[in-house]
Amino acid sequence: MKKSITCFIAIVTMLSVGILTAQSEVETGENIAVTKTNSGKVRGYIEKGIFTYKGIPYATAKRFEAAVKPEAWEGVRSSTMYGPVAPLLTPTTSVQDESEFVFDHDWGYTNEDCLNLNVWTPGIDDGKKRPVMFWIHGGGFTAGSSHELPSYDGANLSKKGDVVVVSINHRLNVLGFLDLSAYSDKYKHSANNSISDMVIALEWVRDNISNFGGDPNNVTIFGQSGGGAKVNTLMAMPKAKGLFHKAVNQSGSFRTALLEKEVTQNIAKETISILGLNAATIDSIQNIPFQTLADASSKALKVVEGKMKAEGKSIIGFGLNWGPSKDGVALPCQVNSPEALALSKDIPLLIGTAKNEFAPFANMRFVGASDETIMNHIKETYKEKAEDYIKAVKKAYPEDTAAKDLLDVDTMFRPGAVAEANSKSSLKDGAPVFMYLFTWQSPVFDGKYKALHCMELPFVFDNITLANHMTGGGQEAHVLADKMSQAWINFAKNGNPNHSGLPDWPAYNNSNTATMHFNTTSVVKPQLDKELFELVKGN
Repeated sequence: MKKSITCFIAIVTMLSVGILTAQSEVETGENIAVTKTNSGKVRGYIEKGIFTYKGIPYATAKRFEAAVKPEAWEGVRSSTMYGPVAPLLTPTTSVQDESEFVFDHDWGYTNEDCLNLNVWTPGIDDGKKRPVMFWIHGGGFTAGSSHELPSYDGANLSKKGDVVVVSINHRLNVLGFLDLSAYSDKYKHSANNSISDMVIALEWVRDNISNFGGDPNNVTIFGQSGGGAKVNTLMAMPKAKGLFHKAVNQSGSFRTALLEKEVTQNIAKETISILGLNAATIDSIQNIPFQTLADASSKALKVVEGKMKAEGKSIIGFGLNWGPSKDGVALPCQVNSPEALALSKDIPLLIGTAKNEFAPFANMRFVGASDETIMNHIKETYKEKAEDYIKAVKKAYPEDTAAKDLLDVDTMFRPGAVAEANSKSSLKDGAPVFMYLFTWQSPVFDGKYKALHCMELPFVFDNITLANHMTGGGQEAHVLADKMSQAWINFAKNGNPNHSGLPDWPAYNNSNTATMHFNTTSVVKPQLDKELFELVKGN
């Protein structure tokens, strides 16, 4: 009997400890994590010491109209789950099993009223002025969301750096960029509504982030892929001036130009024609089902692209698609113009790419192929320049020995990043530029994904475990994530990514071309792929 009582007490004790542990890990309740915004109070939750808020509305907008601040609400708004994301042009109904395992998407739920943001912070209403890291998701200008990838969770970065992390959703694709300015004054800004949404989100940060323990005078915008391109766009946007103070562009320099007004109005004209509308009936476009609108505008893009090609006009990016345009108002000049560079002259920039980006996907058919097959492919592709190509790759990456490594080097994203770094670092009395190249090779699926596009994200956010399908979750990855995330945190704090865990990282210029290669052993090297870029460009 005594033994049974002892066992019962032990079980109760273990259960109590488990309950207490669970309570201390996640705290929720009526008066937990409550703070103010200009629109009303919000309530989040506390997990492992980090105050977390999700789905806070920063604006609202009627279709194709400029966004406005949300109406104030009474009481306390519950903000514990991610808000809606922008509708996709093509809804996801199936995925490729293996690559989906690697990326591990969370598609969320869609709604055109998607102007919401998320906040992670170590403290609220405490009078502290923490650096703010404002994350802009990828997916080009057509897809993606603030929580699409597990890497995007801001809790670990916030906790590690004592920083406030903010991520946003905004309008995309046809909803964010259809240029109806020729049809009605109410749509005069519609060509760049998507980018203007981000400006309003930054204004929300300016006006509210102090309540979340952040410093509105120390905001770093950072984004990857399409998010990096959005960073570049904001740097060229006069209305965004003063709303951020540092910038990070990760794999976002491929798209080097804005669409011109003539092009965006032609896309709109074709879309309106397909929908059977005209200037007198244009307001009907606000009530057309989204999929009908998406289908019509997608057809319009193809029609206009065909006409442009027939006229010998160049197409930017991967083909004519949605994106910001030089409308003469929100974006008065091209992103790489002297005027744009002058506008962001005082903004320190951290910029870089991944070693392999999309190349592993493009060359997946050569996984397991013989060296002879791969070398024959290189010869067929580069013909009399094949030996020069091999020599150039080996100069850039002398440690690579496998034949397929010769194929899997990115030559699409990095040239644009180098060009941007060269332009910005050459400005007289300009802010510093720091260049990186992520070269760490993922071990997942026998290593065939290498330093894939998006691979650096779990390292920047210190989310190796959350993104273990992409990283493998090993100790080596955790060690590198500790160093990379600290570099991003230091840059957000003072505009310099250097810290004791890395070798000295000089600011980039045209002479030293100093580039931090992030790997198990990180090293700074000069640019070694100039010949490779020249050869590929001319091929």
